[in-house]
Formats: sequence, C-alpha cells, structure tokens
Amino acid sequence: MKVELIELLTRVIQVLQINMRWMTWNLFLAFIPLALSVWLFRTNRGRSWVWWLGFLVFYAFLPNAPYLLTDIIHLIDDIRNIQSIWMITLVLIPVYFIVILAGFQAYVISLINLGHYLHRIGQSKWILGIELITHALNSIGIYWGRFLRFNSWDFVTQPDAIITKGIEEILGKQPLVIIAITFIILCGLYWLIKRVNLGFVNQNTKHQSYTNHIHHSS
Repeated sequence: MKVELIELLTRVIQVLQINMRWMTWNLFLAFIPLALSVWLFRTNRGRSWVWWLGFLVFYAFLPNAPYLLTDIIHLIDDIRNIQSIWMITLVLIPVYFIVILAGFQAYVISLINLGHYLHRIGQSKWILGIELITHALNSIGIYWGRFLRFNSWDFVTQPDAIITKGIEEILGKQPLVIIAITFIILCGLYWLIKRVNLGFVNQNTKHQSYTNHIHHSS
C-alpha cells in the first residue's frame, strides 16, 4: 500500500511538472494583453503611433487568454495517466480550474478595461458591438492556435501563411462550426464572469462609500 502510494505521488508530481511548463508559458501569454489593456485603456495617453502599435499587439495576443479553455484536453490525458479518483479530484482538477479561470479572467478584465476606455471617450454605444466582434476574432484566433498551431507572433513572422492558409482553413464547414461554438461559449462565459467582476467592484464601491459616510458623520 505504501509503495503504491509513493508511486502514485511520484506520477502526480511528474504530471504536474510537465504541466507547469506549458501552464506557466500560456499564463504568461494570457497576461500580456491584460498588462497592455491597463497601459492602453487605464492611463491618460494620447493615441500616438506607439499607442496604436500597442493596440495591435494587444489584439494579436488577446486570444492567448481564452485559449486556455482549450487546454482542458490535457486534463483528459492526465486523467488517463494517473487513474486515481482522489488525486484527480483533489490535485489535477483544482490546478486546471485555477489556471483556466486565471486565463479567462485576464480576458474579461482586458475587455472591461477596453469598455472603460470607450466610456471615458464618450463611445459607450460601441461597447457591446466591439465585445461581440472581439469574441468573434478570438474564436478564429483560438481555432488557428489549437488546430493550425499559429502563434501571436506569426502575424509578423509569417503573415502570408495566416492570410492564405489561415483564412482558407476557416472557410470549411467543420472549422466554421467549431468557431461558432467557440464564439457562443466565449459570449456566455464572458457575460457571466463580467457580471461577477462588476458586481464585486460595485459592492466594494458601495462599502467604501458607506465607510466614508460613517467617518464623515462621526
């Protein structure tokens, strides 16, 4: 029993070590657009050529954040390798949940920051439309990344391949179905997590206002 437990723990550690490499890298890529969204949309910068360059890089890297949703396929392989319901439930699933949620949270906050910027410059009417367009573009980006293995920097290193192979591939029936399903999932999850985020912010704002009111009253 003791030997079996040690072997199981060793196997779990090996799996986690392998996962940590791609999880860390994918999270790093997911947080690039988040950092750019703060720089672009939360600071009072003029729209110079540097700003527009940052904006293009922001959109090029943005699919990396929701892309983590597709990494659930690695969980299926890990479950086959470990085959221990306790390790799967207490270790693997929580780790995957945290990593995937962190990536998608980066996506949501990035778009909230974009919406904040549009509101600040008096273009609130465009927020919903731009969010939907962004979901559609990211659905294509996720397909390119998962099935065609394109990366964000391929826009610079091999733009011709993206224009030819990338566009040609997504016009097929199966890719369009996958992209459409991805779009629906992105819309639903984004709407849900955005509501949670904004609800949390509003609750904190109300609490802060109440606290300030108490201090002023006393």
